Amino acid sequence: MITRATPDRATIEEAPPADDGVPGERVPSPVLSRRELARCALERRSIERRAVEAINWGMPAVNYDLMRQAMHRDAGGEMNQIVYWSRPFDWKNQTLTPNPDVIYVMPFFDLSEVGPMVIEIPPAGEDGSITGTIMDCWQAPLDDVGPAGKDAGKGGKYVVLPPEYSDAVPDGFVPLPCRNLEGYALLRSIPKSGSDEDIARAVAYAKRIALYPLSQAASPPVTTFVDAIDVVFDSTIPYDLRFFQSLDRIVQHEPWLDRDKAMIDVLRTIGIEKGKPFQPDADRRALLNAAAVEAHASLDARYEASFAPFYEDAHWSLPFLPELGETAPTAYEKTDVYSVDARGLADSYAFSTVKNLGAGQAYLLTIADANGKPLDGSRAYRLLVPPNAPVTQYWSAVAYDRETHSLMRNVERPSRSSLTPELARERDGSIELVFAPIAPTVSANWIPTSAGDGFEVIFRLYGPEKAFFDKSWQLPDIERL
Repeated sequence: MITRATPDRATIEEAPPADDGVPGERVPSPVLSRRELARCALERRSIERRAVEAINWGMPAVNYDLMRQAMHRDAGGEMNQIVYWSRPFDWKNQTLTPNPDVIYVMPFFDLSEVGPMVIEIPPAGEDGSITGTIMDCWQAPLDDVGPAGKDAGKGGKYVVLPPEYSDAVPDGFVPLPCRNLEGYALLRSIPKSGSDEDIARAVAYAKRIALYPLSQAASPPVTTFVDAIDVVFDSTIPYDLRFFQSLDRIVQHEPWLDRDKAMIDVLRTIGIEKGKPFQPDADRRALLNAAAVEAHASLDARYEASFAPFYEDAHWSLPFLPELGETAPTAYEKTDVYSVDARGLADSYAFSTVKNLGAGQAYLLTIADANGKPLDGSRAYRLLVPPNAPVTQYWSAVAYDRETHSLMRNVERPSRSSLTPELARERDGSIELVFAPIAPTVSANWIPTSAGDGFEVIFRLYGPEKAFFDKSWQLPDIERL
């Protein structure tokens, strides 16, 4: 028998002799059937490939939409309201790598409902300070706010303008043209310490933020604040059909941007098309679920391979690819550059895009100990934070679930920081933090981990100073005890 390969590696055999014994005479139906099967296999693989690409491309918008849905479903909020956490949150905040040592304030806006929306930031001073960014639904930064932002700490009335808005903006407002209809802001109210008094002051300052339509600026309505502190606010990425359902909602609601029109046919192939319902049959759902699993594996492999050491021969890295520092301020675009891959990777483990990274905060990330071994929640580790950390505000170390990039569920507390009042210090001013599933003798410095799960650590520096950037101050690797 002679075989030849089809594109899907299946084989088609020569037909056996016909009944009249003439060698090599073909019987058409089995050959056509095999060709049809080969064509179907090619089509299925094409759908899977395009679905994987859709996940990479659509990650920032789906990341946003999952937070929007959590705002509705879990917190009971509505668009054009502000979701906030009335104290430093615990594991119930299941966003991607959140910061549990500050007060989170997240205005969500939909310009299709009321037109331009104003986000009013109070001036920084003794009573408080805001660090944050206003973004569209693709998490492209419109601008940073607060002392490290456009208002330089003086406060400001930022007005987000819908696509093709051409009316004049009144004096005293900072215009932020937006190419999309929805978006949000991540605003952090920074407490002076972790004491109850300072936390209450930071919350009170945060509630001076206002959100209202520009059309009502002459007499702004009272801003609605929705407290999410005691609910499980879950926006972790689901690598299954739910990802595509979120992506479809974005496609239906938002205008197509010129930069993304090449994706119209890609999405149509997998069943997502503007103006049409997304109703995949059972076979298509199975294909999309399989593609999501593959996309997750690909993103995870890229995550582990993409970060260069920040210090020589060490395992701390800057958690974002350098390319994003260049393209994020211009909505991920430069001449001849569109950072789809770097953006997709970043938004698979984090949310919010800072326009001027390093101005207000800096980050280090590690997934391994000093010996290069993955961090294991069943084991004990220490991180020795040297004295005189180069920050004007504070530093913190936070442990996250390696699989979901969210806070580890059901742990007692997710972090320790220089704001922690009871933190124990060494004689030289250094601080030894312990990551372990069981509390050590000095529990004030303990960051609990979940036995049986891998974890990762992000070290944050708010108000980073020169010694961080020139590396004259260095954070040592995490050591296994």
